[in-house]
Amino acid sequence: MNIRNIAIIAHVDHGKTTLVDKILHQTNVFRANQESGELIMDSNDLERERGITIFSKNASVEYKGTKINVIDTPGHADFGGEVERVLKMADGVILLVDAFEGPMPQTRFVLQKALQLNLKPIVVINKVDKANCRPDEVHDAVFELFFNLDATEEQLNFPTFYGSGKNGWFNSSLEQCEDITPLMDGILEYVPAPKTPEGNLQLQITSLDYSSFLGRIAVGKVSRASIEEGQWITLMQADGTAKKQKVRELYIFEALGKRKVQKVFAGDICAVVGIEGFNIGDTIADAEAPEALPVISVDEPTMNMLFGINNSPFFGKDGKFVTSRHLRDRLVKETEKNLALRVMDSDSADSFMVYGRGILHLGVLIETMRREGYELTVGQPQVIVKHIDGKKCEPYETLVVDVPQDFASKVIDLVTRRKGEMLIMETKGEMQHLEFEIPSRGLIGLRTQMLTATAGEAVMAHRFNDYKQWKGAIPGRNNGVLIAKEAGTTTAYSLDKLQDRGSFFVDPGEEVYKGMIIGENNKPGDLVVNPNEGKKLTNMRASGTDGAANIAPKILMTLEECMEYIQHDECIEVTPNFIRMRKTILDEEERKRTAKSMKAEA
Repeated sequence: MNIRNIAIIAHVDHGKTTLVDKILHQTNVFRANQESGELIMDSNDLERERGITIFSKNASVEYKGTKINVIDTPGHADFGGEVERVLKMADGVILLVDAFEGPMPQTRFVLQKALQLNLKPIVVINKVDKANCRPDEVHDAVFELFFNLDATEEQLNFPTFYGSGKNGWFNSSLEQCEDITPLMDGILEYVPAPKTPEGNLQLQITSLDYSSFLGRIAVGKVSRASIEEGQWITLMQADGTAKKQKVRELYIFEALGKRKVQKVFAGDICAVVGIEGFNIGDTIADAEAPEALPVISVDEPTMNMLFGINNSPFFGKDGKFVTSRHLRDRLVKETEKNLALRVMDSDSADSFMVYGRGILHLGVLIETMRREGYELTVGQPQVIVKHIDGKKCEPYETLVVDVPQDFASKVIDLVTRRKGEMLIMETKGEMQHLEFEIPSRGLIGLRTQMLTATAGEAVMAHRFNDYKQWKGAIPGRNNGVLIAKEAGTTTAYSLDKLQDRGSFFVDPGEEVYKGMIIGENNKPGDLVVNPNEGKKLTNMRASGTDGAANIAPKILMTLEECMEYIQHDECIEVTPNFIRMRKTILDEEERKRTAKSMKAEA
C-alpha cells in the first residue's frame, strides 16, 4: 500500500488541530450519524481546557488508495521537545501560517528543524476569510523565511494552498472551493513516499504510549526492512548497551485508533508491545546484525524550579501522594517521555531540581501531577546560568509582540525596563509589530503586566535564542504582600477592616495558616496582618450590623500567574484542590533573622 507520512507544524493558534479535524471528516473516518465534536485530536483534559495542543498525536486516514499518517504537533515553544522528535517520523510537513499574523517565532523554530531533516514542505495559508488578512504579503514573508533558513532550491519551490480551516475549504488559489480535496491531492502529489533503503531492520522509537494492560508501548517509523510479531530484535540504547528482546504484539494506526497486525513494512508508523526498558531515541534493530540510528538530540532546558514535598501545616489533608518517594518516582517517570525535562537531586532529601523549557512547560507538569492526587511545594522559577569563557551568561529570547498602535509605547517601556532591546518595529494593518531581544529572566511575570497595560490586546510570543552575557539586576514585583499572622478561619469583620491595606487572595471563611500569603500590600514591603479576628460583642453593641461589611471579591490566580508572582523567599503549595502562596519560612521572627544574616553575607 502507498504511504505518506506528514506532520502539521505551525505557531500556536494558527489552526493545526482544526485542519486535522477537516482531514478526518473529508476521508469519512466517522459514520454519517456519529457525533465527533471539534478539536478531535486534543483528547487530554488539560488540552481541552486551555485550547492548546500539548502532546503530539498520530491519526491515519485513507485517501484514493493511499494511507496518510497525519501527526498533529504542539505550537508552543515550551513544547518544542515534542515537535523535534516527531518530525523524525515524517517525510513531509504542512507549514500552516495565519493569513494575518504571518510567520511567527515558533514557525521559524520548527521550520528550521524540518528543513534540516530534508522534509518536503507544503505551505498552507489559513484564515483567508478573516478581515484585514494579507495572503500575498504573508506568502512573500514565508518565502523570505525559507531563504533565511538556507533552504535548498527544491525546498524553496514549495507549493502553496490558501483557505479557511473553519469554513472547511483549501485551494491552490484564493478562489473558494467546495472542500479540502485540492490539499489532499497536493499531499499525494508533493509529499514523497517514505525512502526505504536496503538492509536489516531499523526502527527509531520517537514517542511513547501507555496502556494499563500492555504497559509501555514504543512508537516509531520502520526505517528499513520489516518487523514481525514474535520476532527477536536487539534494543540499541543511547549509552551503547544492546539488549536482546522479543516483539509480543504489533499495531498500526488506523483512523483515531490502532489495529493489530502480524507484520509492518518499512515506511509505516507502528506501535511495538513487549519491549522493556527502552527510552525515546533508542533503536530497535536486527537480532543478528544490529545497527543503531543516530540519537535524537533535543535543545537544552533553560529554566529550573525546586520541587519539594508539601511541608505546610495543611500537609496531607488533600492529596493521596505526599511523600518524597512518591514525588521522586513521579518525576523520574515523567522524564521518560518528556524529553526536554531533567530532574536532579538537591541538597535536601525532600526536594528535587526540575529543569524545563519555560513556565508553561513546568506549569503543565505541576497541573498534571496535582490532578493525579499529588501534594507538592514549588519554588520561584530561575533561569539556568552558565559560565562561558569565564563570563557569567544567561539565556536570551526573541520576543515578538503584536499590539494596537496606541499601546506600543507602553509595551516598549515595559520590555526595556526588563533589560530588553528593540530590534524591529513595523506596522501591520492597524497593529504595531515589535521584536525584542530580552533575557529569559525578564519574561517571568511580564505577560500579566503586559496584558494589564494593553487592556488585554497584546499578542506575545517568545523563543529561546542563545546564551549571552549576564545583564544585571532586573526589577521584580513592586508591591509587598500581606501575610497571615496565625492559623485560623478568616472573618468578614477582619477583612473589611484590612481592605485599605491591600487586595486579598482569600474570601471570608477560608482556612489560613501562619506565614501564608493572603493578599497584596498597596505599598512595597511585606505586612503581617491578622485576618481571623471576630467581632467582640458587648451589651452596648448590637450583633446585627454585620451586613455592613462590603468586601471586594478575592483575586483569582492561575498556577502560571502564581509562578510569575512569587519572589525568591516565597513558594507555592499545590494540592489537588488548592493553590496557595506562602513564605518559604513560615515564622516571622525566623524570617527576620534569615534576612539579616543574608544581608550581612552580602
